[in-house]
Amino acid sequence: MITEINFLAKKILFITYASAIAAIYVVLTLIANALGLANYAIQVRFSEALTILPFFTPAAIPGLFVGCILANILTGALPFDVVFGSLATLIGAIGTYFLCGKAQASLQDNRIKKFLAPIPPIISNTLIIPFVLAYVYEFEGSIPYFMLTVGIGEIISCGILGLILLKTLGRRRSQLFPQE
Repeated sequence: MITEINFLAKKILFITYASAIAAIYVVLTLIANALGLANYAIQVRFSEALTILPFFTPAAIPGLFVGCILANILTGALPFDVVFGSLATLIGAIGTYFLCGKAQASLQDNRIKKFLAPIPPIISNTLIIPFVLAYVYEFEGSIPYFMLTVGIGEIISCGILGLILLKTLGRRRSQLFPQE
């Protein structure tokens, strides 16, 4: 009986984390969109900083995916962008989890892993989103140009902002992500 209660409590906590992450992702994307930063060739989505969260919890994977789907729909993205943009975020989140997220020790013991956390979402978005911009939105420019612009935006969002978030959350890891 106690085992079943613990299992249910863990599932509820997982869903709660995933839902909160999705909601925060949407809000941050809407803010970036209001500032003209969430779409087009150069994208600096503040929400992409959250792609480091699989370092702390696997609940971030569905949270980021659902959040990206909702954010793309709410910002008026075309259907193929909703699909492929969200898949790029999902691939990045899964990559971060498998590259870095299984580490259970403190951040101080994982100095290398914390710097690797933003690499999967940077790579997945840099490789996928340029094709969306070129073929879905038919923006003027080449795939290499879009890879450059999207890559720069992802380095700012995931790399710089994501690592700041990782360091900040790492200080409160045991309180924010108990038993993760």
